[in-house]
Amino acid sequence: MTFIKVAETSEVPLGQMKVVKLAEKEVVVANVNNVYYAMENSCTHMHGELSKGLLEGNTLTCPKHKAKFDVTTGKVVSGPKVPLMHPKIKDEPVSAVKVEGKDILLETQ
Repeated sequence: MTFIKVAETSEVPLGQMKVVKLAEKEVVVANVNNVYYAMENSCTHMHGELSKGLLEGNTLTCPKHKAKFDVTTGKVVSGPKVPLMHPKIKDEPVSAVKVEGKDILLETQ
C-alpha cells in the first residue's frame, strides 16, 4: 500500500470537509469525531459535488437531490429526493486514510 499526503489535520477541523486531488479524482476528506474519512466527491446519482453538501455527524447530504451517504463507509443512507421517482444509487467509493503526526495521507490505487 502506498499513501500520499493530501492535507494537514489543521485544514480539516472537526465536523468539516476539504476537497483534495487523488490521482485523477476529487476526494472529500471529512473529520468526524477527530477521525478522518475520504470518499469520492461526485455523487453516484447525478454527480452532485458532495463537498458543497451538508455534513451532519457522519452523514453527508448531496446538495443536488439530497441523497445521503455515511462518510465512514461510503454507504447510501437514503436515496435522492426526486418527485415521483425512487432511483437506486450506488455507494460512494472510499479511500483508506492514515494520519501521521499532522499529515493526512490517502491510499493511492
